[in-house]
Order: sequence, then structure tokens, then C-alpha cells
Amino acid sequence: MTEQIDGAMFVHMLGEGTRNLSANKQLVNDLNVFPIPDGDTGDNMLMTISSGFEAVADADNEPLETVVDRAAQAMLFGARGNSGVILSKIFAGIAAGFSGSGSKSAGIHEFGRALSCGVKEAYSAVPVPVEGTMLTVFREAVERANNGLKGDCSADEYFNVFMDEIKESLDRTPELLSVLKEAGVVDSGGAGIMFIVEGMVKALRGEHSDIDSLRNAGSGNAPQTAVTDFDKFNEDSELVYGYCTEFLLRLQRKKVDLGNFDLSVIIDYLNAAGDSVVCFRTGSIVKVHVHTFKPGEILNKMQEYGEFLTLKIENMTLQHNENTPGSAQAEARNGGAPLTVPARKAPHKKFATVTVANGKGLKETFISLGVDAVVDGGQSMNPSAADFLDTFAQLNADHILVFPNNGNIIMTARQAGELYKDAAVHVVNTRTIGQGYAAVAMLDISSGDPDSIVAQAEEAGMAAVTASISVASRDADMNGVCVRKGDFIGFDGERVYVDDPDRENAAYRLAEAMDANGFDVVLVLSGAGADPEKAQDLTARLTARFPRTEFILIDGGQPVYDYILILE
Repeated sequence: MTEQIDGAMFVHMLGEGTRNLSANKQLVNDLNVFPIPDGDTGDNMLMTISSGFEAVADADNEPLETVVDRAAQAMLFGARGNSGVILSKIFAGIAAGFSGSGSKSAGIHEFGRALSCGVKEAYSAVPVPVEGTMLTVFREAVERANNGLKGDCSADEYFNVFMDEIKESLDRTPELLSVLKEAGVVDSGGAGIMFIVEGMVKALRGEHSDIDSLRNAGSGNAPQTAVTDFDKFNEDSELVYGYCTEFLLRLQRKKVDLGNFDLSVIIDYLNAAGDSVVCFRTGSIVKVHVHTFKPGEILNKMQEYGEFLTLKIENMTLQHNENTPGSAQAEARNGGAPLTVPARKAPHKKFATVTVANGKGLKETFISLGVDAVVDGGQSMNPSAADFLDTFAQLNADHILVFPNNGNIIMTARQAGELYKDAAVHVVNTRTIGQGYAAVAMLDISSGDPDSIVAQAEEAGMAAVTASISVASRDADMNGVCVRKGDFIGFDGERVYVDDPDRENAAYRLAEAMDANGFDVVLVLSGAGADPEKAQDLTARLTARFPRTEFILIDGGQPVYDYILILE
């Protein structure tokens, strides 16, 4: 029987939760309401919780309060997608429940109260909470377990009740959300919670493994990178480009006055010691990126202010050799896009713009519209809060306007905006690529008023319609359309208009269904899976069919969606 949960036990619970989710992430991904291969809830939740576990995996007999807080902070930075943000908020609430307690360990009554704080924090993160989601599953499990608490209840007994209610609540989600019932699935985020807690229960039962094996289980599902060829930097090589040095530094009270510490002390030193400096502070954590020939000196200097939470040093000369255009490593790492070295911080401006897109042509399209930075991501490739933070820090603006262009990225962008303190971050509610394109194309910052600018941008975005073509991942009956696995379906939002075994014919029929003749311009974004010649033929067919509408073909290169039609 486990009577107290201390820091070491929490690390194992987090590790086993990560391992169990890792083993079942594809099951979570496959609980996709819409029948296309873009389910990413399992990936987003896994990468979020993995960032928390990695931050505490080496914690050695540290107090529970410290361990929980460190894991929660890391998850806030590593959160991806709506499910990842909600998961990070759950742990942030749990950490808040222990804050100031000085707890080295906690009985289950204290732990139950902290879980209730997790419920409150998670619900507060969602402007309009929807029941039948992971929020419901977690809340109902906490409420039932806490209501059944007795004076002599052990952690094992508590979590058994907790786990039982998670499963029962998850089974009820289709009754609360008609879209789940229609698709014949339970809520994917709730399933992710179930697998995490299932792993935690194993740890409480003493089934946990050593930390190294848990770390490998969590990281084994991270996005794959190319294998480094160390022969590219041999005994006779010369260090030309220095080292890319990145770390998270936790400021220490015994070293600095936290309340009055001026971050410019570190920034000025880094600018003198290296270049391509990115440095910002969130609470007592300082995130640093710098290029330098002497990383050791920088690390020694930083220990005057605190201690490292994470640390990464890479030989940029080796990276440069690998990134030579045409090399296998370059193509594997960058998908064939132009390779660039991070620039120094941009000149100061009042407003800067950041958008989210993936696919070389799609990114270049946004750059041509004048955006300052493009965060790599989109459907099935959601960026983390840290990705946004790194991009914000490269800019030099009073206000940063963010265009997420995906409903599953908006919460992450907002979370990053809350964490970032060097500029006011305004998230424009663009939920599709079409809305983002229209909003950016019509952006007017002449008023100088951020609220007015955002409102006008959102209004401009709503004028655009985005319709897409993707391959069906399963048979389904959607809106009266018989969908067959392997066919190409054309849809707008969650409404399916056509199913066709031919990719281009599906796009042609989708344009007809959307009444393209009623729009002045239609952008045809061809995806990575589309044949260039067939895309040109499609555009010619559409032009002949709708002579009053101008069709513009762009090689977007985006994954998942074979064609995206932006109708304006």
C-alpha cells in the first residue's frame, strides 16, 4: 500500500504514464472523428507529457512540490495542440495545488485537492468548455475519487476508483457529443488521459521500471531526425561556425534577487560573447539560444545566476556540412526547403506578424505577403508553445500578431503569448489556411490599435472559404456521402461534399459543390502528394468550367491535404 506520494514516486508515475501513452498513442490518434489521416491527439499529448517527464527524470530525492512544479513548467513550454495545452494546464493546476506547501510528500487527501486544482485550471484555459471531452473525463474522475475519500484511504485505493471512473466517463462521451456518436468513437483526449493514469497506477503498484528505460520509452516516439555523420568533422577539420548552444536556466534565490533581477545583464553578456541570441524569461526560468565558439565560458558565466534544467550544444560546422544543399541529411531535416542560419534579432518595429504553415510553397506564399516569420506546422504537425516562443524572441516588436491558421493550434499560440513577456502577443482567430491567407493579405495596421487590427483581420479572414481534398482513412457515411477508404474526399470544415477515387476529379467536383462561380478568385494549393502536371490540367479544367473566376495554382507542398481551395 502506498500511503505517501513523494518526489521520486511522482517521477515514476509520470514516467509510466508517458510509457503507457507512448505504447497506445496510435490508438488515440485513430479515434479521429473525421475520416482523414490527420489524427494527432496521441502525438500531441505524448510530446507534451514527455517534455514534463524529461525535465524531472534525473530528480534525485527532491521534494514533491519541486518535482511537480518543474514538470508542469516544462509541459507549458512543450504543449502541442488543444489536447496538449489542456494536459499542461491540468499539471499546472496540480502544481499550483502544492505551491507554497513545502511538501516533500503528500497523502492522498492532499493529492486529491491538488487534482481538483488541476480540474479548475484546465477548465479556465478553455473559453467555452465542451462536455464530452477530456475535460469531462478528468473532472468526473477527480470528483468521484474525492467524494469517496475516507480517512484511511491509500493512494492505491484512491487511484483504483479514479481509474474506474475515467473508463466509465470515457464510455459516456458519445452520449454528450453527437459528433462522437455519429463517428462511433469515444473522445480521443479522454482516451489519452486514461492511458496516462493507467500507467501511473502501475507505478503505484510497484510495477515501475528504471528511469533510463522510461526515458527511452518516452523519447522513442519523438519525430525522427537524420543520423549524424561524424566523419563530416574529422581530425583535420576546422571549427568555422562555432557551436549552437541552447539551455533552460533556473534562476536561484541564493545567487540572484529574483524579484529585482534584470535580464539585460544576461542578454548583454550573450551579445558580447556570441551572436544569434534569443533570450527571454518566464518566471524563474530563462531560455537561451546563442551561437558561440566558447560554450564552456558561457555556461560557467550562467552558473553565476542559476542552474541548468536542460542543455544542448551542437557543432554548427558539422551541421553546415550536413546541410549542404542536395545532401541526404539536408533533405531529411528540412524537407527540401532552403536552408538558412538563424539571423540576428530583427530591427525594431511596432507590429510584427507570425503565421503557421507547412509545405515549402505555402510558407513562401505567406512570406511574399509580408509576414515576418513562419512557424513550421499545421494539421498533424502542431507546433509547441516553445516553438512560438523561439520565434517571438527573434522578432523585435512591441506587438506580435499571430495567425495560427488551424483550430488545434490557437490554444497553443495563446499559451505561448501568456508565457512571453517581451512583447504584447495578439492571437488572430484564424482556424484555416484560407482564413489566415485572407487575414494576412488584407492586414491593415495603420490605426495602431491592436484590438481594432485584430478585429478587422478576423473579419477579413471570415470572408474566405477553405475547402480541402484528402484521402479517406476509413469507410464512413458523412452528410449523406458514402465515403470509401482510399478514395479522395472533398470537404469544408466537417462537411463532406464529394467522394471520388480520382484525386483531381474530386477537387473538380468539390469546386462545383462550393459554387466556385460565385467567387472572384480561387487559390488552388497543390499538396505534396499531387502530380504537378495533373495539377496544371485541373486548373485549366476549372478555368474552362468557371470562366468568371480566376484560378491561381500554387505548389503549396503541404502534407495531408492533396489540394486546398481558398475561395475569395
